[in-house]
Amino acid sequence: MTTSTVLTELLAERGVLLVDGATGTQLMAAGLEAGDAPERLNLDHPETVHGLHESYVNAGSDIVLTNTFGGSRLRLKLHKLDDRVIEINRKAARHARHVVDQLERRVLVAGSMGPTGELLAPLGALDPADAADVFAEQATGLAEGGADLLWIETMSSMEEIEAAIDGCRSVSNLPIAVTLSFDTAGRTMMGVDGTTAGVRLRELGVAAMGANCGNNLPDTEAALVQMVAVAGDIPVIAKANAGIPQWRGAELAYSGSPEVAGAHAHRVRTAGVSIIGGCCGNEPAHLACMRAVLDGTIPVPDVEFEPASAPADTGDGRRRRGGRRRS
Repeated sequence: MTTSTVLTELLAERGVLLVDGATGTQLMAAGLEAGDAPERLNLDHPETVHGLHESYVNAGSDIVLTNTFGGSRLRLKLHKLDDRVIEINRKAARHARHVVDQLERRVLVAGSMGPTGELLAPLGALDPADAADVFAEQATGLAEGGADLLWIETMSSMEEIEAAIDGCRSVSNLPIAVTLSFDTAGRTMMGVDGTTAGVRLRELGVAAMGANCGNNLPDTEAALVQMVAVAGDIPVIAKANAGIPQWRGAELAYSGSPEVAGAHAHRVRTAGVSIIGGCCGNEPAHLACMRAVLDGTIPVPDVEFEPASAPADTGDGRRRRGGRRRS
């Protein structure tokens, strides 16, 4: 049975699938030092990674993402870990599998793959073939570790997305989900709108498509509506930030409460999105509220819809536009 079939069956059975929330928020609360690579925890502190996944499974997630957003050669090079790419990704997938394989219900492991952080030629120095090789290396480790699908996220360039898909397919036949980060006026940093992305991703035959991270909920939701309109029978993913990032003294926090997340989940579900979770700032409490709203066990929260004129997301201080951490 392929994972795309499992996705279809789970959607038919459950109506909507819940994806997990932020990675950085939880790992820093568990002791990750600012500026260090979260991916290093896959090697040194597997119990911390297990706890991350367990918190989201307990909140009701049907899909958990591996702790590998920055697990590519180019990202890990910043931390002198670029010689351990396959090992890190393999272990990360195995950590997620360790948690979900103990459950009585089916929970999928998605291999998280963030942007390279480099611009592709001709705008930058990274050749598309070299970019594909970077993604292929990461995909190899994730597949070896037992990921059910590959999850390319926080993207802004269709050229990098195509390179990532090419790289993944060169080493694996796992289904591929792709999400872009939409900012001001519902476009990515590279000017891609939801319609353009949706049409091309449908042509590329991805297993699911959607939006994650982003500048604010209204712009993300507007892009999602565009994607739903052109996605056909391909499931659409919403994994937005928990409101707007705000500095509170020396700490970066997000304006969105669990109730804001729950109301957002209801809006995007009504708009036709069938795979819903959270990105930066979304903690297990946010996911639990989403789960309860989607299941109808609590009323849709009556909260104010945040304005679209929000400041740009600053991530967690280590990744900004083109490669933000799922914090």
